[in-house]
Amino acid sequence: IALPPILTLGSPEQRERFVKPVLAGERIAALAISEPGAGSDVAGLTTRAVREGEGYRLSGSKLYVTSGLRADQLTVLARTGEDPHAGLTFFVVERGAEGLSVSRALKKTGWRASDTAELTFDEVYVPAENRLGEEGSGFLCLMQTFQGERLYLATIGVATAELCYADALAHAKLRRSFGRALIGHQVVRHKLADMAGRVLQAKALVYHSVARAIRGEVSPAEVALTKNAASDCAEWVCREAVQVLGGMGYMRETRAEVLSRDARLLNIGGGTREIMNEIVGRGL
Repeated sequence: IALPPILTLGSPEQRERFVKPVLAGERIAALAISEPGAGSDVAGLTTRAVREGEGYRLSGSKLYVTSGLRADQLTVLARTGEDPHAGLTFFVVERGAEGLSVSRALKKTGWRASDTAELTFDEVYVPAENRLGEEGSGFLCLMQTFQGERLYLATIGVATAELCYADALAHAKLRRSFGRALIGHQVVRHKLADMAGRVLQAKALVYHSVARAIRGEVSPAEVALTKNAASDCAEWVCREAVQVLGGMGYMRETRAEVLSRDARLLNIGGGTREIMNEIVGRGL
C-alpha cells in the first residue's frame, strides 16, 4: 500500500529508486498517513512540510504505521498548504534520516506478523527530489489509493472467511459427539450451511467489484459496500468457526483463533465500517 502513490505520482527515476527494490524484496516500504489527531479525517492532518532551500523540513507524528519499525522507506502525506484538501503532498522519507524516530511500537490484538509503530518527524530534511508529484496533489492520489486498498482488504476478508469455514467443516466431520460426527447434528449442519452461503456471497461480490475496477467502472460507493460486506463476512464466519471448534477454537494453537482476531481489523483499517457506510449513503 506504500507503492501506489509512487507509481501514480512518481517520475521514472523515483519509480526506479523506490519501487523496484521493494518489488525485488530488497527493501520494506510503509505508508504513513494517520496521525494521533486525524485518521479517517484526512483533511485534518497536521504533519507539515516547509520549504527550505532545495528541499523540505517535515515535522509531526504518524500513527498506526504498518511495518513502521522495519521500513527502509516511508511514503508520507504531509501538509504543504493551508487548504484542507489541496494542501496535501506525498514525500518519500528514507530510513536513517536525521530527526526521524520511532516513538513507540504498538501492540495489536491481531495481525501480529506485521509490526505497527508511531513515528515522529522532528525537522526531518527531505530533498525536493523525494517529493511525489506537484505540491497539493496528495489528497486526490490518496483517494485513488484507498480504492485499491479497500478492495485488497475485501479479498483478505473473503480468504480469511474461507479458511475458517474450511477448518470448521473439517472439524465437524472428524469430531464425534453423542455418538455421531458433529456435522450429523442439525444445529451444527445448519450453522455450516449459513457459513458457506455467506462466504460465497461475499466472494461473488468481491470478484464483481474487482472486475469492474479493472475496467475502470467501479465507484467509491461500490468499493465501500464491498469492503463492508467482506469484512462483516470474515468477522461472522470466524466467530462461528470458533464456536464449532468449541474449546479448541479458543486455543492459540488453532488457525480459527488467530484469524478471529485478525478479522477484527478489517472493519477498522483502510476506512472504518462507519465511514464506508457514509460513502455508500452519499452514493445512493
